[in-house]
Amino acid sequence: MRIFDTLKNMKTELKFSDKVRIYLCGVTVYDDAHIGHARTIIVFDVLRKFLESQNIHVEFIQNFTDVDDKIIDRAQQEKISSLELTTKYTKNYFDDFDRLNVKRATKYPKATEHIEDMQNFISNLVNKKYAYVTKNGVYFSVSKFTEYGKLSKKKTDDLISGARVAIDEEKNNPIDFALWKFSKSEPSWDSPWGKGRPGWHIECSAMSLKYLGENFEIHGGGRDLIFPHHENEIAQSESFIQNQFAKIWMHVGMITIDGEKMSKSLGNVKSVNYVLENWGSNIIRLFCLSGNYSKPIDYSEKLLKENITKLRQIESCYYELRLAEDIGEETIAKKLIKECKEEFDAGLNNDFNTPLALTAYYKLIREVNSLSADEKITQTSAKIILPEFERMSKILGIQIHKVSNTEKNEINQMIKKRDEYRMQKNYEEADIIRNKIAEKNIIFLDHKNKTVWVKQEKIKAE
Repeated sequence: MRIFDTLKNMKTELKFSDKVRIYLCGVTVYDDAHIGHARTIIVFDVLRKFLESQNIHVEFIQNFTDVDDKIIDRAQQEKISSLELTTKYTKNYFDDFDRLNVKRATKYPKATEHIEDMQNFISNLVNKKYAYVTKNGVYFSVSKFTEYGKLSKKKTDDLISGARVAIDEEKNNPIDFALWKFSKSEPSWDSPWGKGRPGWHIECSAMSLKYLGENFEIHGGGRDLIFPHHENEIAQSESFIQNQFAKIWMHVGMITIDGEKMSKSLGNVKSVNYVLENWGSNIIRLFCLSGNYSKPIDYSEKLLKENITKLRQIESCYYELRLAEDIGEETIAKKLIKECKEEFDAGLNNDFNTPLALTAYYKLIREVNSLSADEKITQTSAKIILPEFERMSKILGIQIHKVSNTEKNEINQMIKKRDEYRMQKNYEEADIIRNKIAEKNIIFLDHKNKTVWVKQEKIKAE
């Protein structure tokens, strides 16, 4: 597998020994997660599921930033403690992303649970003269790390000349960044330098190294984190360990809304809960995976509606395979599976090209539906195709509304009874059964010599 490494600015082979270790910068829990967060997390969820489908062990760490100026400000506005606020939005996060069919991380470390780890990290940097203490806090000395800017490709001279008048005149350099901020207001912690709280960047360095060790395989996040967050992480982490911090830096593009950046001031932020309520998890996942992961993607109702058609084809494919009858030849099925599997895996192995993988997935679906319309899908071919269809669906995180064997038999009996009533011209009873079937979100697909049924997901915005 090759992934575009932001640091090297090229596709880089994913090398590992016994497991792939991934650290993903998570959310700051002062508000509900939005569709931009969802895209990044869905991309990494699919990456993880694909690796696991190859029997590769993945250790996946995703943090929660639960101490931050935004959190403190919001808590004061709502007249509650920071802990109450972060507890509320952490719960909402899990509610949203469980519904989005995102597999839970190996661990979700919180900043407030790792204050001692961060303080030990900062002490090490102070002792090595990479950091210094002022009357306002502890700062990292950017000039001491000669490779600063290697991730973002920014030059320190340009950053200094473009910097605003330093808010903290105590800093040696306008672009030095805070490792520890002095503060007596809550939340705050005692430290060797004075009471206060950690800077933003230090938490990810301390927690990723604690849980994944040095030189782990992939560090990820949204493209908006490249500078300053990830640049600062590299500087402080490599100064601390005197070694490469992460092997590959993988960044996901932003989501715009009708061509504009999402922002509260424009009132165009779409929360995960909002899009889930209106579109459901499958549509959101198909949309988020439809473009190259590193490029921006524009959120629009039109694009989401286009994915409804695709979802209906996916559902039809599953039920055509699930309800197939008779025994027949398997040559076509074996050839189809071989082609689609190779194309799907090749797409994901080549810089995680989800549009190519989706093309292979849709090709399989289109061929199955076409063969089914000609009544050429048999139990024999369905048994060959269904496992690969389900493997692809699982990797992409698509959840089809399935039925148990009991429910399948019950629906078949209802359809049989309805047909009998229609033959008897007892349309009133036939309509009663039709309505009962419709309540289960069942639709009919007519072929030349038979009718099959499909259980569909109900989508509010359809």
